[in-house]
Amino acid sequence: MNTLEERYSNRLDDLLRSGEILWWAFEPVRLKLAHLTSYCPDFLVLTKELELEVHEVKGFWRDDARVKIKVAASKFPFRFIAATPKRKKDGGGWKLELFEGWNNDYGSHRS
Repeated sequence: MNTLEERYSNRLDDLLRSGEILWWAFEPVRLKLAHLTSYCPDFLVLTKELELEVHEVKGFWRDDARVKIKVAASKFPFRFIAATPKRKKDGGGWKLELFEGWNNDYGSHRS
């Protein structure tokens, strides 16, 4: 883990202790987006509602990373959340951004 990911893991530990989440892991999966293109999210989180969330931590966004998370959100039935640290003068903490896109209208989703 880099320093930013370590900071975010501390937040996840706090959520775990408070019962807001049930489990988390660092880089436990690799998602195939297309031929020769994959995405390894920073964290996989199990909420107290038994839903899986993908949490991505970024100090700043590069265009390719934003495209990958948008594509992943359109292909996989997880909630995708990006966390960016807020400046101390802005109160600190994390800015969370939700990426939506997966649609389960047909009961399954094929690539």
